[in-house]
This record gives sequence, structure tokens and C-alpha cells, in this order.
Amino acid sequence: MNPRIIGIKINKLRRYQLILDLYNKYKSDDVPTTVVWRKHIYPVYPISRTTLYEILGTPVKKELAKIEEQKATQMSLF
Repeated sequence: MNPRIIGIKINKLRRYQLILDLYNKYKSDDVPTTVVWRKHIYPVYPISRTTLYEILGTPVKKELAKIEEQKATQMSLF
């Protein structure tokens, strides 16, 4: 895989992690996801609700670890 593509994926997953951290900070049982999105996430990260739901369904840590491993493997080849 191209190092540029790896960098793009890593940055995207790190941004997803920041959004998840913000979501988990304000989300509780009595606060709907749409309220957390509207009051806390959208002003900082202007994403749609659909994108938020996509981020919530993404196993960020697992994918980040996999990509970091690929990056380390590629670096060892050079």
C-alpha cells in the first residue's frame, strides 16, 4: 500500500478517535445521540449525523493497530 494512503487512513482514524472521545464524554443514558451531535460534536467537527453513526460503528482502535502494523512492515522492507 502507498505510504500516502496509509497516512490518510491513519489521520482519518485518529480524527474518528477524537470524535468518539468527545461523544463518550457527553453521552449518557438519558441524552440522545442527536443531542450530543448537535450540541457538542457538530460545532467542533462539522459532520453529518450519518457520518457520526458510521464513526460509532467503526472499530477504530482495531483498524488503527492493523494499519500501524502494515506501516511498520512496509518500513522494514526499505
